[in-house]
Amino acid sequence: MNVLEKEEPMNPPQKKKQSRRRGMTLIEIMVVITILGLIAAAVGIAVVPQLEKAKRDRAGIDIKNIEGALKLYYTRKGNYPDTATGLKGLVDTQALDTLPKDPWGHDYVYLNESGKPKIISYGRDGQPGGDGPDQDISNQDAAPPAK
Repeated sequence: MNVLEKEEPMNPPQKKKQSRRRGMTLIEIMVVITILGLIAAAVGIAVVPQLEKAKRDRAGIDIKNIEGALKLYYTRKGNYPDTATGLKGLVDTQALDTLPKDPWGHDYVYLNESGKPKIISYGRDGQPGGDGPDQDISNQDAAPPAK
């Protein structure tokens, strides 16, 4: 070999470095969205009935608070407000700051039945009667059982 013909080591053919970007395929995205939808549906099914129960519980607590204000009114005036005056009498005597609304946005109904106050929330539908979430709630619902 002559000096000019110097043997150079042969480099293997240069492989192109393929920088493959890994993205999400359409199928993968659809699977993820489906799973998220199923989770949201399961949470919705579990939470919605609890929200209705919470509203009914809040109405019961509001009624107890109104009863407390009625007792304060009674100690100041010696009687409960008549049905015509209603709960406005509690605001006038500052036993309550404002007239409360039930959790569904309706006014509480006040009746003076033979000197005994009755406070009613007509439930979700705002109409007397009903079943389930539309059922009426009153301070006489939790009366102790007769012996």
